[in-house]
Amino acid sequence: MKKLTKNWNHKSFKKIRPAPYNRDFTDEELERLEEEFIATYVRSEVKPLKMLLKIYKRYWKELLTALFFYVIKHSPVILLPIVTSYIINFVAYPGEYSLTLLIIFIILMLALILLNIPMNTLYTKCYCQVMRKVEAGLRGAMVRKLQKLSIAFHKEMQSGRIQSKLMRDVETVHTLSSQLFVTIPALLLNAGSAMVIVVSKNLTVFTFFLLCIPTSITLARFFRAKMATTNKDYRVNMENTSAKLMDMVVMTEITRAHALEDKEVKKLSLSLKDVATSGLRVDVTQSKFGACSWATTQIFQLGCLIFSSLLAFKGLIQVGDISLYQSYFTSITGQISSFLGLLPIITKGLDSVSSIGEILSATDVEDNTNKVKIDKLEGKYEFKDVVFSYDADQKLLNGLSLDVRAGETIAFVGESGCGKTTTLNLVLGFYMATGGHVMVDGHDMKDIDLHSYRSHIAIVPQNSVLFTGTIRENITYGVENATAEDIARAIEAAQLTTLINSLPDGIDTMLTEHGANLSGGQRQRISIARAIIRNPSVIIFDEATSALDSVSEREIQKAIDNLTENRTTFIVAHRLSTIRNADRIAVLKGGVCVEIGNYEELMEKKGLFYKMQTMQ
Repeated sequence: MKKLTKNWNHKSFKKIRPAPYNRDFTDEELERLEEEFIATYVRSEVKPLKMLLKIYKRYWKELLTALFFYVIKHSPVILLPIVTSYIINFVAYPGEYSLTLLIIFIILMLALILLNIPMNTLYTKCYCQVMRKVEAGLRGAMVRKLQKLSIAFHKEMQSGRIQSKLMRDVETVHTLSSQLFVTIPALLLNAGSAMVIVVSKNLTVFTFFLLCIPTSITLARFFRAKMATTNKDYRVNMENTSAKLMDMVVMTEITRAHALEDKEVKKLSLSLKDVATSGLRVDVTQSKFGACSWATTQIFQLGCLIFSSLLAFKGLIQVGDISLYQSYFTSITGQISSFLGLLPIITKGLDSVSSIGEILSATDVEDNTNKVKIDKLEGKYEFKDVVFSYDADQKLLNGLSLDVRAGETIAFVGESGCGKTTTLNLVLGFYMATGGHVMVDGHDMKDIDLHSYRSHIAIVPQNSVLFTGTIRENITYGVENATAEDIARAIEAAQLTTLINSLPDGIDTMLTEHGANLSGGQRQRISIARAIIRNPSVIIFDEATSALDSVSEREIQKAIDNLTENRTTFIVAHRLSTIRNADRIAVLKGGVCVEIGNYEELMEKKGLFYKMQTMQ
């Protein structure tokens, strides 16, 4: 016991906070940002480009600051053609150009080139900080929304698809944003300054410059729809494959036990083939677009060179101006080409914005606004002619009427599909009755704040849910302020003392994924300890001993008896021997309660329960 006490006071029991993103990323800011993103998506129809602009709109001051630094850092590129032209003309036309002005130009260029280093650093810091905040905010908003969405939503959307949206799609939006922050300012600054300088020097050359714009727009419009379709197909195939991969990982033991490896490989290979095929379509479409864009750019650049050379040959412009116009035209076409090359990334990124919206704009959420908060739960339940169905054709509960007294242990038994687990889901508020009423301490379940209500409940499921971490962390999950004494009582009540004393690291022993380094009974007792430490008013056991051997079952039963004392307890069990001590047993059939009483009373009736017990 000394060893156990020492382990309970281990330094790892201290509350561990994750490291902040950096000093500018406060918890309050991120939480506010997450809520704003959710609200933005819910209020608006998910038009990707409009939504992307709304996401970044709140950071317009930071983005303007970044643009200011960008203009300064990029100024040598804008001024270089002017200086180059001046030098050529200085050499070509001796005496017509000032040496003093040439020296001033050179000194200015050197100063701006050196200034590029700190300005580039400041520019990068400003826009990257905004992007990282948005990236963290989007992921945080999705996590926050996922916690609010109904259980029905989670059952319908595969976890692999959610993972793909949370990681891949947000990363794609980040890539799009980073490209836009580099390409768009360069396009506006280079093209804008070039046009202003050229129009001030020669309207004829400026007219030639304008010819490349409609050609580029026509090219982009021609390929846009095709790229949007191929990118969406690719994303959907990736999500489906991610979902199938998650299923394959979960099913590994079953697959190996039944020698179905080849079948699983073949099934996933088909999905991977679909991903490769749709990815190839994306690559080919983007390649065609890139080739057409490059060829168009080169033709215009060659045309500009020939056109400006002819003007110089006729004496309409000076020789140095050929370099000036060619440099600016190359800059403009280069920026337009870069933007056109960005079009596939824009298409892919906007599709990811829509994909993220499938979660953030979902309306199937638990709304606890202005509902009754449950500060204290007595644990009295009334089921009044309760009807529940996922669809109109099949009713899982068909007029269930039942009263559960506070502090009572009630067990539900019956054949598969009779409504046992559905009844527990109604008790938890995961689903709402489609007919009748479920009353909790006199309040209709539909009228109470489910978050406050569930804070008084603990559940021990059939398959214990453990995460990778220490035994301590799994037991104290959600109860970070638990004291060493609280943990000690929970461990003793859950019959875990012997196990923990036998482990080298005691309660700080690390669990592998899903607690695979423990037996089924040991995992279940950790789940029970987690329930005990919450000190709940209501306990729910969903077939907590169905998968255990008789020895483990006896140990679990002792732990259950310790947990259920003076608490309202709901138990679903297939092994009827485990519910012998229940205050009452409700026998369900066809979604209604056909028998109810304690073990002895039901055995004396020789009804359905008696038949079930006899068969076992």
